[in-house]
Amino acid sequence: MITRRRRAVRRTATGYALLAPSMIGIGLFLIIPVFVAIAVSFQSWNIISPPKWLGPQNYISVLSDPDVWHSFLVTVQYTLLVIPTQTLLGLGLAVLLSKKLPGSPIFRVIFVMPWVCAPLTLGVVWKWIFAPTGGALNTILGIRFGWLSDLRTALPAVAFVSVWTQVGYVALFYLAGLSGVPKDIQDAARVDGAGELGVFWRITMPLLRPTTFFVLATSIISSFQVFDTIYAMTSGGPGVPGRTDVIAHRIYNLAFERLDLGQASALSVLLMLVLVVVTVVQQLYFRRRITYDVAT
Repeated sequence: MITRRRRAVRRTATGYALLAPSMIGIGLFLIIPVFVAIAVSFQSWNIISPPKWLGPQNYISVLSDPDVWHSFLVTVQYTLLVIPTQTLLGLGLAVLLSKKLPGSPIFRVIFVMPWVCAPLTLGVVWKWIFAPTGGALNTILGIRFGWLSDLRTALPAVAFVSVWTQVGYVALFYLAGLSGVPKDIQDAARVDGAGELGVFWRITMPLLRPTTFFVLATSIISSFQVFDTIYAMTSGGPGVPGRTDVIAHRIYNLAFERLDLGQASALSVLLMLVLVVVTVVQQLYFRRRITYDVAT
């Protein structure tokens, strides 16, 4: 009995020892910064002078700032452009790749490559592609147009780049979800007379709801936090206030251009609360609509 207990203790200690590096990283770079941001959000601090306690004044200032509401609206518009497009395209790519057509392994790598590249680097490359003079796109089309400087096309342009970057990520998870769909259930539906479209909508899609929930939750969080690509392509412009001035760029502006870390932290905390609410709403919506056991 003592030997078994010692073995159990050793296994537990080994498990915690293996988890320790990750837990330390999560604590130092995720959990502690959240509490620091909450504390700073109640203070006035410009990095140079000592912080001063303000109470909820930073939250009042942020919520009454029209530029912040504009940034929130731009972020919502960006999300509405990106999420449906990349989800549908990713699902379609996953369906095609799951059929194991010739060259599928190569295309899997090609589709995922933009996702694993540095967003800032991709933003610089696409800024050159969209450049009005000497840009690759205008050279191919034989026109001269400022895609990133026009108020009508700036946001769709950066949304297109985000879709291009993330579609491989979405396809990868949908491909994993499709591999877990029981083939015998699909074959039984075909035997009963269901067409390919009917099998997909009535059998495959319900079984992909856990994957859809994960993809939508992570994609919406990512779209509300987008910064690198937009900063590299437009720096929050064009126009005043900027047509691509998303929430993350507004936080950057408050913190590092205006040196108002209090309001920047307050806006960060509010953004976190919005994402928590959105994620909870998604979870409540999908909770009774997710099928994990095909026997039910």
